[in-house]
Amino acid sequence: MRLARIDTPTGPRPVVQDGDVWAVVVDHYAPVLERTGETHAVDGARLLAPCEPRVVLGMAHNSGPADRLVPPQAFAKSARTVIGPGEPVRLDPAAGKVVVEGELAIVIGRTARHLTPEQVPGVILGWTVGNDVTAYEQSAVDDKFTQSKNGDGFTPVGPWIETDLAHPDDLAIEVRVDGVTQAEASTSGLAWDVVEQLVYLTSHLTLGPGDVVLTGSPSTSAHVIPGQRSDITIEGIGTLTNPIT
Repeated sequence: MRLARIDTPTGPRPVVQDGDVWAVVVDHYAPVLERTGETHAVDGARLLAPCEPRVVLGMAHNSGPADRLVPPQAFAKSARTVIGPGEPVRLDPAAGKVVVEGELAIVIGRTARHLTPEQVPGVILGWTVGNDVTAYEQSAVDDKFTQSKNGDGFTPVGPWIETDLAHPDDLAIEVRVDGVTQAEASTSGLAWDVVEQLVYLTSHLTLGPGDVVLTGSPSTSAHVIPGQRSDITIEGIGTLTNPIT
């Protein structure tokens, strides 16, 4: 099932895809989706960020097996950095080199705290494409990642949420800049898998409906400059496109 948020003449609406139309629903996070009867054509609809998180977390040091030599760690990103497909990532010239990072993103579906491995699947609403934009040169001067991770538009997500993804731990990721492939990898390259990540994170804080976890970059980064376009494709989900300004 494909969930999204679209812009309409009367404001943003949560929707589910029914063939060639987006069907408006009351609440993405309800146990059973309730359709309102309002529909919009898929073709031509303007997609927004598919969720509005209160909490955005990224897994740090999760780029390969060697990262298991240290305990799992995470960083917080401001929810104000979240943008949708087609919206611009805005670079501050003073920030130095900036990279886009293609990552599988988890969208939480219900309140989650102190999860066991067996409970993890039940709290996941679905999966989307995440772009953990990073001001690379700022990481060396701020080990909390505040300066490197929180620029305007530094967390593009979308274009929608896929609720049925058979193998989230082995999905191909491709990062393109201006149509040219810059990186290719798989979620199988992550040190900490999805279950381990959510068990770890919820041992320290509560996650709730709409919150987002960026699962890590298995060597899926690419340098960008203003005037370029990033396209991040994840197998089984789709492509997230954003201009760099």
